Amino acid sequence: MTATVTPATTGSAAATDTGSGVLRAFTRHRGRLIVACAAVALVLGAVFLGAGNWPASLSVDLTGPLKSTSDWIIDNRDGHPLFLYFLGHVSNAVVVSVRAVYLVLLALGWAGVTAAATLVAWRVAGVRLALTSLAAFAVCGVLGMWVPTMQTLALMVVAVAASVLLGGLLGLAAGLSDRMHRVLRPVLDTMQVLPAFAYLLPVVLVFGIGVPAAVLATVIYAAPPMARLTALGLRDADAGVMEAATSLGATGRQRLLTARLPLARKELLLGVNQSIMMALGMAVIASVIGAGGLGDRVYQALASVDVGAALAAGVPIVLLAIVLDRVTAAAGERIGAAPAHRSRLGWAIAAAATAAVALGTRLADALTWPDGWTLDIAEPVNRAVDWMTAHLYSGVPVVGGTADWAGHFTTWVLNPLRAGLQWLPWWAVLLTIGVLALLIGTWRTAVTAVLAMAAIGVLGVWDPALDTLSQVLAAVAVTLLVGVALGVASARSSRLGRALRPVLDVFQTMPQFVYLIPVVALFGVGRAPAVAAAVVYALPAVVRITAQGVRAVNPAALESSRSLGATGRQQLLQVQLPLARPALLLAVNQGVVLVLAVVVIGGLVGGGALGYDAVFGLAQGDLATGLVAGAAIVCLGLMLDRVTQPTQRRDLAGKGA
Repeated sequence: MTATVTPATTGSAAATDTGSGVLRAFTRHRGRLIVACAAVALVLGAVFLGAGNWPASLSVDLTGPLKSTSDWIIDNRDGHPLFLYFLGHVSNAVVVSVRAVYLVLLALGWAGVTAAATLVAWRVAGVRLALTSLAAFAVCGVLGMWVPTMQTLALMVVAVAASVLLGGLLGLAAGLSDRMHRVLRPVLDTMQVLPAFAYLLPVVLVFGIGVPAAVLATVIYAAPPMARLTALGLRDADAGVMEAATSLGATGRQRLLTARLPLARKELLLGVNQSIMMALGMAVIASVIGAGGLGDRVYQALASVDVGAALAAGVPIVLLAIVLDRVTAAAGERIGAAPAHRSRLGWAIAAAATAAVALGTRLADALTWPDGWTLDIAEPVNRAVDWMTAHLYSGVPVVGGTADWAGHFTTWVLNPLRAGLQWLPWWAVLLTIGVLALLIGTWRTAVTAVLAMAAIGVLGVWDPALDTLSQVLAAVAVTLLVGVALGVASARSSRLGRALRPVLDVFQTMPQFVYLIPVVALFGVGRAPAVAAAVVYALPAVVRITAQGVRAVNPAALESSRSLGATGRQQLLQVQLPLARPALLLAVNQGVVLVLAVVVIGGLVGGGALGYDAVFGLAQGDLATGLVAGAAIVCLGLMLDRVTQPTQRRDLAGKGA
């Protein structure tokens, strides 16, 4: 029997083929169509909208409402039930907790604390890291920073414990509930791009200057990575194990405690590691609101441009970061490595040894670090800085000095870039952002990026935001130029990779605040030093991600190109870099986010723009200036994140087929 195709069926098939062909053509020429539409929009905008900055009629003045809010909080901070019966108790609990930890550290004495740190490192990571920990705490004492180090450590212990608890609970909710995961994801995204300074002003307004504000700002800043990694570990639990637990009749609570959480142990410890690093960085920045400790020493030294004193306080911060990072990372890698009975015995020995050392120190009445064992490095460092200022700052034959470099960079890069961005019509800036986001992502990311930038104009800080954007773009360009080159070189040379690894480790564990010390010494104050600090801070992440992406290229593709006679340069340009494109785009995204964080802090060393507004608002208690600048920084970070973060698009042609 012969099948008959009706005209209707034929027409339907033809329409389907035509539709599929149109969709395939659109997908193939998507970039060209977007650019063509943008060109048309550019012409129409020039004709109907003209030039000019953001129109004043589209801005909203929040000075009045924010000042009223600030006045209400200040007037009611001592009498309103919200402060008396909730926030006041939170503040008191923070103060008591930090004081209790600090008193315990003082009671252990310098020898007890050093022994505890060394023995914990030995149990978790072995002899090598134990010796590193011993040397790190000894250096803190030798530099005369033992008491500030203990103050910072006490604040860190409380802040990290609260961050891990809060982040763990949020991650638990997001890991077990799809709805909660969808709700928390944009919140955590926003918190990730929010620079640290933006957290300080609202917390200071509510809690005032002091330890409670510093601890709570640190908790807010450090909790998101714990939440993200907890949710990731729970959601990625082995489906086979979970199915087996269900088939054995385990309840939801039993499955969580006996299957999900044990399977997510490495992610949980990685979350603790990341929370510790972010808490340490924030605890240093929070020194500007009365956190005390090492951060306060750095801040006071920077304020007086005393590089030697800043370095003396900055070195212990770096050493603490390295030790805490290595110990927690090693704990994650060694999970389940040692038998339980051996582990318990080792910890018992470590605890007994710590108690014996602490008791001996107390009996000898030697709780504080001996004054005769200290070394003042501030004076020789300042002499070295003076020599550098006299010989390297300017007047160096042929190459010029560091001040000359900073001046040339400002004159030939930063100033023209800022002038160009501020010359562009506001609608042209939004159109450019939309096109870039659409080319790399989807309509949703493009709309988000455009709305985020438009919100900056509505807040009335369009010009300062473009000034900050010019610094970010300049710093990102330098970071990518140097970082990608070093990443590719280290991926292709194992010797260079091994040489760079310890350098990158040190730079990656340094808190943001510490980067300002050497750039002030070398370049003075201004926008160029802020850009230099941002480059140094973002460089390790770009180098690592680039190197990992190039190394991960399929060896079969390289072998195939080699068999076809490709040279090493051709392999790099035509095989490795194209195949490593996702990693390179991730490097760009991370470079932008990290650069923005430090460019804002650069307001402390003359960076100006939004960073200066945030610092000024914080110093003067001006909620309107500081909070508007903080909100604009958030919007700028969100826009940059969306423009540089590739989003997987649904295949329209495949859908049509």
